[in-house]
Amino acid sequence: MRILSLKPGHDGTIAALDASAAELIYSYEAEKDSFPRYSTVNSATILEAVGRLDAIPDVIALGGWRRTGSARNVSDATGYGGIAAGSELVGEKTIFGRKVDFYSSTHERSHLWSCYGMSPFPAGMPCYVLIWEGWFGNFYEIDEHLNIVDRGKVMAYPGHKYAFLYALADPSAGSMRIEDAGKVMALTAYGETRSADQDEQALIDFLLPSDLYPMPKENLRDSPYYNIGVTHQKFTNLARRVSDAIFDSFHAFAKKKLTKGFPLLIAGGCGLNCEWNRRWIETNLFPDVFIPPCTNDTGSAIGTAVDAMRHFTGHAKIKWNVYSGQPFIFDEIDLNGLEVHPLDYEQVTSALLSDKVIGWVQGNCEIGPRALGNRSILAAPFSKATHERLNRVKNREGFRPIAPVCLEDDVGAHFDLARPSPYMLLFQKVLDSRLKAVTHVDGTARAQTVSQNQNPCLFQLLTSFKAKTGIGVLCNTSLNFKGTGFINRASDLLAYAREAGLDGFVINDAFYLLKED
Repeated sequence: MRILSLKPGHDGTIAALDASAAELIYSYEAEKDSFPRYSTVNSATILEAVGRLDAIPDVIALGGWRRTGSARNVSDATGYGGIAAGSELVGEKTIFGRKVDFYSSTHERSHLWSCYGMSPFPAGMPCYVLIWEGWFGNFYEIDEHLNIVDRGKVMAYPGHKYAFLYALADPSAGSMRIEDAGKVMALTAYGETRSADQDEQALIDFLLPSDLYPMPKENLRDSPYYNIGVTHQKFTNLARRVSDAIFDSFHAFAKKKLTKGFPLLIAGGCGLNCEWNRRWIETNLFPDVFIPPCTNDTGSAIGTAVDAMRHFTGHAKIKWNVYSGQPFIFDEIDLNGLEVHPLDYEQVTSALLSDKVIGWVQGNCEIGPRALGNRSILAAPFSKATHERLNRVKNREGFRPIAPVCLEDDVGAHFDLARPSPYMLLFQKVLDSRLKAVTHVDGTARAQTVSQNQNPCLFQLLTSFKAKTGIGVLCNTSLNFKGTGFINRASDLLAYAREAGLDGFVINDAFYLLKED
């Protein structure tokens, strides 16, 4: 049984499952191939995705979404929220003259089943699930029979409230923007460690209990934080206080009500907050914590497909690989001004050690928003100047951190959390003072760990780099034009290299160096 699943709305995605093998075939995100971030499903992604299948799928699954605005074209789908009876639709559709099963379930359920289906825990093991995103802030329990129980709402709109802070302080922002949540995460590190002062507590007491969405910025025109500037110390202090207050609200609820000793699964955009993820591990409330690499809406199509598989087969666990995205497109490029060499890891290492910044492309792209070594920009990790240059290459604010990628076996030598972090979803304290390019202002980093089985090409490069430097760590940031998803074709990569100032790039088994003027 083949299931083809579509996620409407922002972060549009198309996923395919082989239900007979309980395996993810692919997950194609509409923003990848240099489309705008958070794109809805487009015709190019649809054509590419259906072209991968050798027959009409047996099931078409459609994720639920709000029935307003751009989602009016999904009237056959369920809505945004709901887990009880009536939150799924089952029927038939005709595709190219063939009748196929149709399945739709809510966006809320897509988060639940994506993290459950992808989690490493055996079928039948009960789990707690936390969905915290722009809309939901709830805990759930999935029992051994795959029944879902809502354990309670902690807070409305936690993700939107978090991102709203940036809009409040930014004179150029009229309202909350999805992309600002990551910037707030970076800025909290600049805040002072102390208790909330009177102004901070007043804002927390107003914001956290509010059920108002969207939150009009003008409602806080009299706030001392209104248009104060996002790098102002008073605002970074606020950002840190609010971040702590949001986490503490969820932690207090979990400590009181989630007492059965089940592992915790985390879904929703707030699952990209590396500090909060680290804190969930350190609470010791749960025997284990799992966050999928596509914890935000990029995993929703997978979740709806898993939900459909559960409905038709009774099973809800899948095999998957993080490199299940779109294959790279090697279209025609102009080789003038390029030196082309067979990939030699020592040559790339030497280039990195001479402070060159290198694009790195291997195989299919990653699922989820983090570059994990198949659509990356790499550089040596030793210089603060490299950090500054990478932010210029990325055309983004100087306060943004640069992530490291590290050999999994060496992570304890350089960072304080000596456990695998293959999806770059945990903060660690940096122990190695030589890693200046990847050390944030508070001494942290969000490292990705790499093993030979996980990503053999990146593992080999890190091993070569370690042989010359004693350190198996590199800078790793995403390969994309500003405001778009990953670069996924050779012509775009060459244009980006020239525009952004890369010194060269690797595509699979070839190393391209831009000739110096």
